[in-house]
Amino acid sequence: MTGPDEWDGRELPGSPGERPRIPSPRSAAEDHGPLPDTPPVPVHDPAGDTVEALPDAGPGSEPPALQPLPDPDPARPHRVLKSLLGAWALAACSAEETAAVETHLTDCASCADEALRLRDAVGLLHPADSLDLDPLLRSRVLEGALGRRPARIPVPDWAAPYDAETAKLDALLHDMGEAEWRAPVRLRWFEGDRPVERESTVAGVMGHLMAVDGLVATALGLTDPLGTAAPPGTPDPLIRTETFWRAADETQRPLTVHAPWRDQSYALMRQVSFAGSRVAELAVPYGDFRLALRDSFLDRAFECWVHAGDIAEAVDYPYVPPAAGHLHQMVDLAARLLPSALADRRRAGLAAPPQRLVEAGAPGRTLHLEVEGNGGGHWYIALDSPAALGTPERTVAHIALDSAEFCQLAAGHISPEEAAAGQDGERDAIREVLFATASLSRL
Repeated sequence: MTGPDEWDGRELPGSPGERPRIPSPRSAAEDHGPLPDTPPVPVHDPAGDTVEALPDAGPGSEPPALQPLPDPDPARPHRVLKSLLGAWALAACSAEETAAVETHLTDCASCADEALRLRDAVGLLHPADSLDLDPLLRSRVLEGALGRRPARIPVPDWAAPYDAETAKLDALLHDMGEAEWRAPVRLRWFEGDRPVERESTVAGVMGHLMAVDGLVATALGLTDPLGTAAPPGTPDPLIRTETFWRAADETQRPLTVHAPWRDQSYALMRQVSFAGSRVAELAVPYGDFRLALRDSFLDRAFECWVHAGDIAEAVDYPYVPPAAGHLHQMVDLAARLLPSALADRRRAGLAAPPQRLVEAGAPGRTLHLEVEGNGGGHWYIALDSPAALGTPERTVAHIALDSAEFCQLAAGHISPEEAAAGQDGERDAIREVLFATASLSRL
């Protein structure tokens, strides 16, 4: 018997019971002659540069120094150009860097592939549509809701422009940060025959709107926003505004005026909606003149739109004009005020006296005012007396203005000489009406 580790020679090679053979020792490779030269193998150092490893010179020899491979762009290292790929994909490189990267991409396949992937990723970062809410979104939602289910207590037609313009301005203010509330705003209007400017801030403009809206609020029996600081005597928009500015605390956060103004505009809309047509002819004093409440709401809507445009310009925000129907009501108010504005300028010695006296209600010399575009129309302005009747048959002059140009003129944002008006007829009548339109503006 043999042990398990012994071989008796009966197991032949290739038989099922053949044991595995242990190979005999091999001679060293050096015993057969010198070794062939080993080709250099490229390796990468931790910094990311490609270097060339030289063959081992044998035991006891010093390791060879790593030698960098030639860079396809000798002006800038490969790793520098690779680090610029992200900025290049975002178009944030300078002109020099862009040229260097694009030259490198023509010679480096790996960087070209990486650049292509980064460009595809950048395309996913830019949405096709703006994420800013449309300032008219609230008005459209309300219009759609009221169209499906009419309000139980509807807003009067003459108050709808004020409701829409305050909603647009409220949406603009919601998008602003505290720093933007301190942005300088240039206010412009006309006094006599000269333009006047005054610089304020967004917070100051909102305080001005709230102080003048307070005239309408007190006429409706609501709380005066000036409180005990309200000036005594005949209310005047300019005096009320300066009183509010003086009373404003310099240390107070400027955006704190937003909520009181918004609450006051809501209160005004609720009050006239519940009162209905009964208050439409209620007189609202504006210092040396008065307006019916229906016209006062149009005046406040116009000023809200104008100053909202001033604010939007100061903070670089897009803003749109009123709806065509609302703009027509505002233009109509300005046209109806022109005969009185002409009479005021004559009393102040700023316009020539009337050519003839006209009885109240009788037709007199007339200027045909044509306002083109959204909200436009035709108006016949009596030239000799506010009580006279303007008629097409007595027309002596004709002015044609774009609606936006006419509103900018009535707001005092452009001078009468700058108004791009088509003119025909008596030159003096045309000049007096253009200046009277500019005189409708005020702070």
